[in-house]
Amino acid sequence: MSIRLSSRLYAIIDVLAGSSLENLIVFATELKVGGVQLLQYRNKFASSRQILEQAKELKRVLGPTVQLIMNDRADLCVTAGFDGLHVGQDDLSPKGARKVIGKTLLLGVSTHNPDQVGLAEKEPVDYIAVGPVFATASKLNPDPVIGLEGVRRARELTRKPLVAIGGITRKNCRSVIEAGADAVAVISDLTPDPRKSAEEFLSVLR
Repeated sequence: MSIRLSSRLYAIIDVLAGSSLENLIVFATELKVGGVQLLQYRNKFASSRQILEQAKELKRVLGPTVQLIMNDRADLCVTAGFDGLHVGQDDLSPKGARKVIGKTLLLGVSTHNPDQVGLAEKEPVDYIAVGPVFATASKLNPDPVIGLEGVRRARELTRKPLVAIGGITRKNCRSVIEAGADAVAVISDLTPDPRKSAEEFLSVLR
């Protein structure tokens, strides 16, 4: 698989504490049926053993047509056979992550302001995530909202693929692409009906 983003829709499964493997697989499968080809698995609550178990099952069930990205855990990304890794500002550095995952896997990093985007442009990453674009409930202590102007500014600062994140919905996703993002990362607006939501996102993002 080439090192590139496979879709304008970057779906994120943010696993909540106590969520079952069965529910995770059902949700992910519905996203795949809805057309999702790029999926990040994020689990901040489970043990390493549980994360690896879930990751391997996702890989088995979704198969090669879905590009799977592991959040944070470079070691488990490699062990689970994922296609890439995403790190935040407080996680393993991009250089450190690249040493663990090697040269052939996708690597992305989160940024929240122009200074961080500028630094990320010089790192060994394949894409840069920027946000939150709009207000979001997916994090307890989110960074300040950057708005569409923040996306435009980030686009000026990097030639790398740009993934916008934070409060993005079917109603506002087109404006985010028009501001310069190559893809939009979505969590909450895929939740109610994952298959239908994914189909509608992809229709708008064409």
